[in-house]
Amino acid sequence: MNKSELVDALSDKAGVSKTDADAVLKALEEVVTNEVAGQGGKITLPGFLTFERTYRNPRTGRNPQTGETIQVPGANAMKVSAGSKLKAAAKAST
Repeated sequence: MNKSELVDALSDKAGVSKTDADAVLKALEEVVTNEVAGQGGKITLPGFLTFERTYRNPRTGRNPQTGETIQVPGANAMKVSAGSKLKAAAKAST
């Protein structure tokens, strides 16, 4: 499902216009981005999804072409975890 299909589905399910559904989707994207990027916070939709910024510690790596040891710097990363209801729905569909 691409974004326009998602907007259509949200519009039908919520009984709102496609413009309103698209605006809400854009607002959700902005809120999640600002919260996770700006404050390093965590957003939890219980049973569905959790968005969280994590930190990857610096580590020693290896260049696969030369075998040379390199130092990989620490960096922020994004973690998205499925909640229990979403996991159960995925299991039930298999």
